[in-house]
Amino acid sequence: MSAEELRLDLEELRRLEGLATRPRVLSFLANEIRSVDAMLAAAPVPAVAAAARAGVSYVTLGTFSWDQDNEKIRVYVFLENVDQEKVETTFKPMSVDIKFHDVKGKNYRCAIPKLNKEIVPEKCKVVVKPTKIVITLWKASTGSWLDLHYKEDKFKPSTGKDKDPMSGIMDLMKDLYEEGDDNMRRTIGQTLMDARTGKTADPMRRLP
Repeated sequence: MSAEELRLDLEELRRLEGLATRPRVLSFLANEIRSVDAMLAAAPVPAVAAAARAGVSYVTLGTFSWDQDNEKIRVYVFLENVDQEKVETTFKPMSVDIKFHDVKGKNYRCAIPKLNKEIVPEKCKVVVKPTKIVITLWKASTGSWLDLHYKEDKFKPSTGKDKDPMSGIMDLMKDLYEEGDDNMRRTIGQTLMDARTGKTADPMRRLP
């Protein structure tokens, strides 16, 4: 079976999975998707297709919307005239890379290099609609995401043994200064100046 036929089978199985509701049927479809996905990964890429893709350039799609429930994320990319057969998907536990080929003579790409949390690649799918593309990402663990992109927790305490305990407070105050209003900035500015000159031992004392 050719790679193209396997890809068509995979898309059809994913469409059926989106319609199914019975646990036994969903389990069967999930197993079939994994099997076909593995066969597709092992299938040789035609030399002509590989050569054609080597020099392809893409327009980055940086604007999209999304929503979620307890089990999955739906990303909405608003792009028209997309051919389902010309969509290339790469789902990994912590990243997503979707390419849309030959859309009115251009190639587009929507990628999230590092997701907020892990997903289940074999359950994720892309469905093309007349005016938009719906990318469904299944969460590896249920719960709410604050963002699609991974972000360091600036308030997470450091485990460094030699770190000055006051430096975390100073870093926090700098973040508050950058995000605060004019009154907050004036208060923090004066507090930071007092801390540098030794006028106060508690840099948080002046904060409202």
